[in-house]
Amino acid sequence: MSIEIAPAALLPLALVLGLLIGSFLNVVIHRVPAGLSIVHPPSHCPRCESKIAPWDNVPVLSYLLLRGRCRRCGVPISLRYPAVELVTGLVFLAIAWRFGASLWTIVFCLFAAALIAAAMIDADHQIIPDEISLGGLVTALLLVPIVQWRSGGDYLGALVRSGIGAIVGAGVLWGVAFLHARVAVAMGRRFEHWPGEGVALPRPSEADYWLWFPGLGLGDVKLLAMIGAVLGPIGVLDSILASSLVGLVLGGLQAVLRGGVGFPFGFAPAIAVGAIVTLFLPQLWLLRIFG
Repeated sequence: MSIEIAPAALLPLALVLGLLIGSFLNVVIHRVPAGLSIVHPPSHCPRCESKIAPWDNVPVLSYLLLRGRCRRCGVPISLRYPAVELVTGLVFLAIAWRFGASLWTIVFCLFAAALIAAAMIDADHQIIPDEISLGGLVTALLLVPIVQWRSGGDYLGALVRSGIGAIVGAGVLWGVAFLHARVAVAMGRRFEHWPGEGVALPRPSEADYWLWFPGLGLGDVKLLAMIGAVLGPIGVLDSILASSLVGLVLGGLQAVLRGGVGFPFGFAPAIAVGAIVTLFLPQLWLLRIFG
């Protein structure tokens, strides 16, 4: 199903909307991990706590005009803020170019926004809030079948596809983590935070045996469930393969920058990049390469 928008207006509209959503994502990225409200108080400088005027809160442009500093106290503003805004705007622009004026463009823009927020939060805190992963999963299970139906497809078939995709996405990563944990135990390996000094290894009768793994949080599992609900079972498999390749690159860069390996880092940035790349390419693209 298409949306009535003049072709010449679609791409600029998508870019502007993406910049604005990117500004909102900066609020989400900063406040959600801290358990703060995303609507109150209004945006303010973290140092002098002065309220940011609307004309100082224009995505990217205000940062350039203010030369990256607070108007009141002059404290530097992190380059991350305009970077998140610009990346979100460009991703929205690319989605609108690829999928046109359709309901799918709206769904995929929401999908990309959730991935960007999850990636940045995980990069900072090594957590992925349930509000994003599970909230995105529920939203996808509701929206994707409806959009498929409105686009002339089969509602029930789309619902089944999204459900299977969620199961495959979560199941594959959970299975790898579970197997890794069992092999690590069999080999007598210990990790800094698993199970922890003085903490006994979990037994099969305990929930931690099934849900607590070295080097992986359940946030990644939930995020892949959301991705599977949007991209389906084949799409999420491609995303996992792409994420693994991106993760190797990011892990290698971190090792070079930190001068060694073994430092913890969030995997959501790699997952987000892999999923967004998969969104633009034919399904099975990586499976064909490695098949």
